[in-house]
Amino acid sequence: MIELDALSKVFPTSKGGDGVAAVDNVSLTVKKGELCVFLGPSGCGKTTTLKMINRLIEPSAGRVLIDGNDTAAMDKVELRRSLGYVIQQIGLFPNMTIEQNITVVPRMLGWSAKSMHERARELMAMVALEPNQYLSRYPRELSGGQQQRIGVIRALAADPPLLLMDEPFGAVDPVNRSVIQDEFLQMQRTLGKTVIMVSHDIDEAIKLGDKVALFRSGQLKQFAHPDRLLADPSDEFVRAFVGADHTLKRLLLISAGDAADDSPSSPLGTRVGDARARMDEEDRRYLVISDASGKGAGFVRRHDLRHVDDASTIDRYLREFSTSAEGGENLRVVLSRMYEYNTSWLPVIDDSGSFMGEVTQESIAAYLSTRHGADESSIKAPGVEI
Repeated sequence: MIELDALSKVFPTSKGGDGVAAVDNVSLTVKKGELCVFLGPSGCGKTTTLKMINRLIEPSAGRVLIDGNDTAAMDKVELRRSLGYVIQQIGLFPNMTIEQNITVVPRMLGWSAKSMHERARELMAMVALEPNQYLSRYPRELSGGQQQRIGVIRALAADPPLLLMDEPFGAVDPVNRSVIQDEFLQMQRTLGKTVIMVSHDIDEAIKLGDKVALFRSGQLKQFAHPDRLLADPSDEFVRAFVGADHTLKRLLLISAGDAADDSPSSPLGTRVGDARARMDEEDRRYLVISDASGKGAGFVRRHDLRHVDDASTIDRYLREFSTSAEGGENLRVVLSRMYEYNTSWLPVIDDSGSFMGEVTQESIAAYLSTRHGADESSIKAPGVEI
């Protein structure tokens, strides 16, 4: 866990006086295993705050606590060796092989050659780079996206508990950036590191962050779960920064399973009269049908049952799903599929094929109009009202 306690930085001016406050009384807590994004426009204090954590910049006031230990009492070199650090410019050593670059810190810490080699191979596999092909190469022989991957895993080589990242993907083209972000998210799920990352990209912050700290002019304006930030901006600056389409951005954070209507399906063998009565009662044009194991078997339409005898079963009128949604898919993907197939609803199916419910355009709108994600805890700077 990392805590910033009333952290401030004032830089002196050439003309004397009180100086310029780059960071002003910032307090927040990042729990173990969380990824927190420091977000804001250029010059807002986010990078200065990050660099005060590993004491590349010394605070003017306040404290940085790592697992309850004040970093001011630690040796700077030992502190930095215990933290992973990734910068936008990557900073690979051109005269070292990729393996030597990855194992810089473990070598300083006295790891054995065998342990370092095994660690390098393990990390290369995490970013889909073949160790036998790349470990003996030099940075100039890799693409920009590949070099950025090496920069990320080098910071993880000594297995640090805390990883600091200063706009790590900012210099990568959009296609590679998305791929590397996905790879990093997968690594984070596997390794469970505590990560603080600087970014100026709201979409990146929403995609990666468990929490987002939004800065302006050195002050922390809002510290919240990404969905809370989008659903409930604290003031006009935050609202403008997250964008006029902030409600649509929330689609990326909500899964089909979360937004699905949990109306139960009807089993195979249901009588037409019962199915029709249920659709009439619930004002539905269709009814999802499941087999004995709970898997979605298809659906029936009220229109197809209009002139059918009540005692008949619905099985012969069953239609196959033209498409469906997986429970973990985000709503932006789901809504896009709805438009692609010109449908107002999709059945939601879990990994085992079982029916979870239905997601409709109405259920999506209803979910977005509520504040489900906004119920997450939100910590704000002193004086900023929630």
